[in-house]
Amino acid sequence: MGGVLHRAEGVDWMAISTLAWVTTRDAHGLDEDEPLALAALARAGVTVDVVDWDDPQIDWSAFDRVVLRSAWDYAERLPEFLDWLARVDSTTELVNPLPAVRWSLDKQYLRELATAGVPITPTEFVPPGTTPEFPPGRFVVKPAVGAGSRGASSYRAAQHSAAADHVRWLHESGQLVLVQPFVSSVATEGEWPLIFLGGEYSHAASKRVALPEAGSVDELFAAESNTSYTATAEQIRVASAAIDVVAKRFGRLAYSRVDLVRADDGTSQVLEVELVEPSLFLPYEPEAAARLAAVLVG
Repeated sequence: MGGVLHRAEGVDWMAISTLAWVTTRDAHGLDEDEPLALAALARAGVTVDVVDWDDPQIDWSAFDRVVLRSAWDYAERLPEFLDWLARVDSTTELVNPLPAVRWSLDKQYLRELATAGVPITPTEFVPPGTTPEFPPGRFVVKPAVGAGSRGASSYRAAQHSAAADHVRWLHESGQLVLVQPFVSSVATEGEWPLIFLGGEYSHAASKRVALPEAGSVDELFAAESNTSYTATAEQIRVASAAIDVVAKRFGRLAYSRVDLVRADDGTSQVLEVELVEPSLFLPYEPEAAARLAAVLVG
């Protein structure tokens, strides 16, 4: 399976020499991982082209690996993006592999994590044609397929009418909707992305996201404030449990990210598992770019 990182006994593996770093036009200059990763890949002797996923002039078969990094407009262009993924997967190695990307595109994977015993943020899944029951207090409405917090908004108890309009709008676009209670710690502590490289825990960061209230994110992604962070043993355990579910399905992936929040009882809950094009917070861990390059090259 393309992108799965394992080495069979008795097989000599050749390092790759050409790599496509996949972005999109509107993301140019916005990915803080990119310069650090490109420098690390150059030190490893890899020729890297930074290319837009929808560029019709690109011959994807010319690359040893095509690595999804900042194709952050895919959610609004999903059919086109899925067709492109299939074409690339048929000609070269896609990282992460196509089955893992398809699984991670739709946040209904949270059901699978919960079934496996991984603690997730309580979630009501609302398919088109049904009406949600909004939780008491503040809550969040988001699409099952989305990126950068686009299509997501928070609401208060007095804003059920606006939230219902939001749900109808998402349903009219064919989206399954997620309704989640707003975790109170997010307002004061933010979220914690935990990054795994080659299937192994690498590092963490602290992330504050400005999710709109009864509004919308009109940019490519919601504004963030990020800092370095040392994850606790409990956070690593919970994130690793989610990655174990992923590994059983797809093997060890080149990169993955688990976003955690703190529940009211102080325990960690999985908010998302990102396998498509997650920011990896390379500036917040000195050795992370070198680790990523080693995974992508090997």
